[in-house]
Amino acid sequence: MTNTHPNPDLASKVDTYMQALVTLDRFSGAILIARAGEVLMSAGYNLANREHGVPNTPQTKFRLGSVTKQFTAMAILILQHQGKLRVQDPISALLPGCPDAWEPVTVHHLLNHTSGMPEHTDRISWQTTGRSPLTVQGVVDLFKDLPLDFQPGENHQYSNSGYILLGQIIEQVSGMPYETFVRKQILDPLGMENTGYDRSDRVLEHRATGYDLRDGAYVNAGFLDMSLPHAAGALYSTVEDLLLWDQSFYTETFVPQSSLQTMTMLSPFLANYGYGIAMGSQFGRQLVGHGGGIHGFLTKLDRYPDEKVCIAVLSNLTSTNPHEVARTLAAILFGEEYEIPEVHTPARVESDILESYAGEYQFAPGIVVTIKAGDQQLTAAVSGGSRAELLPESETQFFRKSGDDESKEDRVTFFRDVAGEVTHLVLKQQDAEERANKIG
Repeated sequence: MTNTHPNPDLASKVDTYMQALVTLDRFSGAILIARAGEVLMSAGYNLANREHGVPNTPQTKFRLGSVTKQFTAMAILILQHQGKLRVQDPISALLPGCPDAWEPVTVHHLLNHTSGMPEHTDRISWQTTGRSPLTVQGVVDLFKDLPLDFQPGENHQYSNSGYILLGQIIEQVSGMPYETFVRKQILDPLGMENTGYDRSDRVLEHRATGYDLRDGAYVNAGFLDMSLPHAAGALYSTVEDLLLWDQSFYTETFVPQSSLQTMTMLSPFLANYGYGIAMGSQFGRQLVGHGGGIHGFLTKLDRYPDEKVCIAVLSNLTSTNPHEVARTLAAILFGEEYEIPEVHTPARVESDILESYAGEYQFAPGIVVTIKAGDQQLTAAVSGGSRAELLPESETQFFRKSGDDESKEDRVTFFRDVAGEVTHLVLKQQDAEERANKIG
């Protein structure tokens, strides 16, 4: 059970920011801000399931993606504390039947992505292999016969495959499935009742559905069997449970602090990555955290250890930028500058004015956009490209309806000659402007 001490001023500012993101189709999920274990603000936004109109709440369960990796790293440190392995052990001593090329690879190399393991996700057809359950060995078989990308310890390359192997090591050394070990050794001791290993065939209360945004419309994210990400990304959780996890880093619940400090031991090739977590600074404060992304879900869990601040962002919409959301929540908490995204309010424009803008506009030879008039909107399509909706801000200026963060400021303005005929449009993206003359 987490303690809640809401901060009304903080909550008001956060809610204004989050509601703007929701309006722009740039957030659906739950957030939490806490200090010293006390919840200052937690809330759900948008819908966990759009088909049934179920709202997101702080108790909604989201797939974590790569935030799973820090749990896997902790499981390894627990086994080390129990005397069952050492992080400097070669993995060939722990996993029978390793290829000869893996002889120099240690557990440490897997933990901090310096093993050179080829990325198995690059070898998966998400429409076939990604839909079918595999054993852990079946996942390992996807990459075990491939050469290492570099000699272990000589470079840094993010590797989900390395964490698949860590999951296999946990099973081999502990004698129990990864899911069971994490449950018994980490989740149960912390009271993380709403966290676990996700399985598609499991009926899971309060589970969020993952969504993509396509041409301005919500669509179900592609199916992924969670045996594929396994120890690299198969856990689910809630923002409230993640606070319980965060608080364990200030204690010796699992391992001594001296062992915990190895999680933040830097790779010699990447100055900000340790064991399943990244280190850095923000607003002049030390920051430890990690993000995650998996079909339909994007996540970020940040810890400011000196202030004992935890910020959790869990989203079931892939047009979300969880890193920017977490950064802005921290800015609000710490009194730093931040921006609230501009929310456009569509204006009503007569249909004959909309019809006058219909036609073809040429930006450059071979680059022609076709404008069509609809019900209180225009649509724009480039030859062979996707279609975008343009909503009116005034009779001459339109904005692009999109969940894409980079296109949030896109505007189209139409111009007429002295006779009132439409002559051209100007597209403004960020600080750049492009003119397209009407040719038909």
